[in-house]
Amino acid sequence: MGLGLSVVGAAWGMWLTGSSLVGAAIKAPRIRSKNLISIIFCEATAIYGVILAILLLSKIGDVSKLPVLLDRDSWDYNQWYFAGYALFSAGMSVGLTNVASGISVGIAGSGCALADAQDSTLFVKILIVEIFASALGIFGIIVGIIQSNDAEYPHFEKVT
Repeated sequence: MGLGLSVVGAAWGMWLTGSSLVGAAIKAPRIRSKNLISIIFCEATAIYGVILAILLLSKIGDVSKLPVLLDRDSWDYNQWYFAGYALFSAGMSVGLTNVASGISVGIAGSGCALADAQDSTLFVKILIVEIFASALGIFGIIVGIIQSNDAEYPHFEKVT
């Protein structure tokens, strides 16, 4: 969920920024290369989702070492449930914050492109707002790492 929602947020932000950038570049072609930084900020939200997916996959481990399902009395169900819900909530937290981050970066990038087409002195001022919008994704991945920090599935030796 975290990776998928992060990519959706990045795509939505790129769509918002790109459509305004292409339209504003008709009036002022000089803004095309300078405002690509907004697209890069949107792409960063997808990268945050990839980072979290790698971290969460390392928590799951090797499924080929799972025990035979005959001895269920010795399983620690609380640890299984906690690990599952912790990883799910971490993925949802990161995914939803990256959707919000991608949309907010897209809206700020759209405004940056349109304002830069009108007055080139506004670019840096609006870019700072865009950086703050991108910080939402960083906060989300920090929260996701904290949520998944104690999640650990039980370790088993391979049963033959």
